[in-house]
Amino acid sequence: MDIKKYIPTVIKALENASEKIMEIYAKDFKVDYKTDNSPVTKADITSSYILTSYLNQFDIPIISEEEIKPNFEKRKNEPLIWLVDPLDGTREYIKKNNQFCICIALIKNGIPILGFIASPTEKKILFGGKSIGAYEVPFGSKNCTDEKFKLDKPKPNTSKVLVRSNAPLTDTSTDFISKLESQVGEISQINKGSAIKFFDLLHGNADFYIRLAPTMEWDIAAGQAIYETIGGEIRNYNTKEILTYNKKDLRNPHFLAKLNTQKLDY
Repeated sequence: MDIKKYIPTVIKALENASEKIMEIYAKDFKVDYKTDNSPVTKADITSSYILTSYLNQFDIPIISEEEIKPNFEKRKNEPLIWLVDPLDGTREYIKKNNQFCICIALIKNGIPILGFIASPTEKKILFGGKSIGAYEVPFGSKNCTDEKFKLDKPKPNTSKVLVRSNAPLTDTSTDFISKLESQVGEISQINKGSAIKFFDLLHGNADFYIRLAPTMEWDIAAGQAIYETIGGEIRNYNTKEILTYNKKDLRNPHFLAKLNTQKLDY
């Protein structure tokens, strides 16, 4: 299928949503809490409204963090699904540390085939899929799939770098890092919130991304679609299987992201 047809509309949606997110970010704003005790702001809700209004024109079901989720019995046989995180890293947004983004992924039969990650603060969009490659474009760019925006496969770092969340290390994470160092040597770490970690992976600033804590499908699918274009993979930490999406349970398993050329025992 021609996934390029979706790109102009999604890019426009991301730019418009980012503008509103930054307008709210520049002021004091109220923080509410959902039933699971996770925070939500006006920026989350406004971004979701903007994004879904653009995506609805494609007549593809949308699973968005801030919208009512389609019933699994209705969506399980849908060949295409949008996964949307209108503001990934709401806690970071509240801290005003710039470590937040917007994520959109197109899922075909459980596989992410097109992903977008927009950084409202950097005014950049990372996007791609296996059939088109990976690109990074500044807001306002024309002809976003021009070769000048295309990303090459990064060269491996001499010393390995692990990117992970801002949360304190768990015992399991510490054990994993020790095992990893026994195979690849000393590892340095980058701590960042949200899916902006994929900018580091795509540019070769990080070699591994470990997540041994809860995430949802809309947090990771876009990054997986883009990362796979340069030979990256995201595997279930326990089963070693590649992550899939539009499951009945929208939670992700614990996972490790790395280049598929890096063979590890973990």
